[in-house]
Amino acid sequence: MTDTARPVTTPALIDNHELIDSLLQQWAGALGADLRAYRNHVYRVVNLACAQLDADSTTIQTLAIAGVFHDLGIWSDADFDYLEPSVARARQWLEAHDRAALAPAVAAIIRNHHKIRRYRGTHQPLVEAFRRADWADVSLGALRAGLPRGVYARVRRHFPNAGFHARLAQLAGQQLRRHPLRPLPMMRW
Repeated sequence: MTDTARPVTTPALIDNHELIDSLLQQWAGALGADLRAYRNHVYRVVNLACAQLDADSTTIQTLAIAGVFHDLGIWSDADFDYLEPSVARARQWLEAHDRAALAPAVAAIIRNHHKIRRYRGTHQPLVEAFRRADWADVSLGALRAGLPRGVYARVRRHFPNAGFHARLAQLAGQQLRRHPLRPLPMMRW
């Protein structure tokens, strides 16, 4: 996580994105009591990713879709090995809503957001910004990878944890008990 991040801007917070909220509402049943915690995580990651990019409307839309679907397989498929189920759900939605052109970027973001080392490949700026943003959030700001502490703190204040990290720890514990040789199957080198 020692990547050198691009200069970070302090854009206005995205705190009410129609697409994010409508997609999350579609999955409210699967997310259950975790809806608010997951919503805040999605908004934190999308905001932290946008802070690293010159984010136009297409970039924000791509990050928003990837944000909603990136961990969704945990809940939609009840599986901690959730990257491919999350990609499949995103692809289905994109195709059903005439946005299939975004599928390669969204899939790359989802598949690589838990990559430990820097991602080098197609859609690198989007994937890297999202990957660093997710690491920053999951580590509670300990692994900011170039994101200034103030940017993370501002986003975290606006979108409180709401039990997200406690829920992740609980799910990780369940995975460890069920599959002790594959405790974190979503991790990538």
